[in-house]
Amino acid sequence: FRRVLFRSLVLDAMMRAGSRIAGARALVMGLTFKENTPDMRNTRVVDLVGALEKRGVVVDITDPWADPCVARRELGVDICDKPKEGAYDAVILAVRHREFVDMGEAAIRALLAPGGVVADLKWVLPRAASDIRL
Repeated sequence: FRRVLFRSLVLDAMMRAGSRIAGARALVMGLTFKENTPDMRNTRVVDLVGALEKRGVVVDITDPWADPCVARRELGVDICDKPKEGAYDAVILAVRHREFVDMGEAAIRALLAPGGVVADLKWVLPRAASDIRL
């Protein structure tokens, strides 16, 4: 239920910000099952990615802990090692890796296109720094 609610909140926030959904670009930050570990066995992030892609959103995934070969082979997703600044209609913080916490709000927001939204599923940023937070 939480994942469905979060996906709906992200899509609603993107539409309110003026983004189209079909063809929009989203960056999902984190793929592993939990923070600061390479374990992807039980990750539910792929469900969120699949739901966004089903709506026509182009999704990039970045995760400093995830092995790109394992992600491709086991989960059928590709890891983007260098997200593009200013390219995303939404940045979704899905795993609380220390690297993402250390980036801070400014570096994360720099990844957004004008009018983009930051959706923080795992409380990576302070409450006021997120547009959506569960």
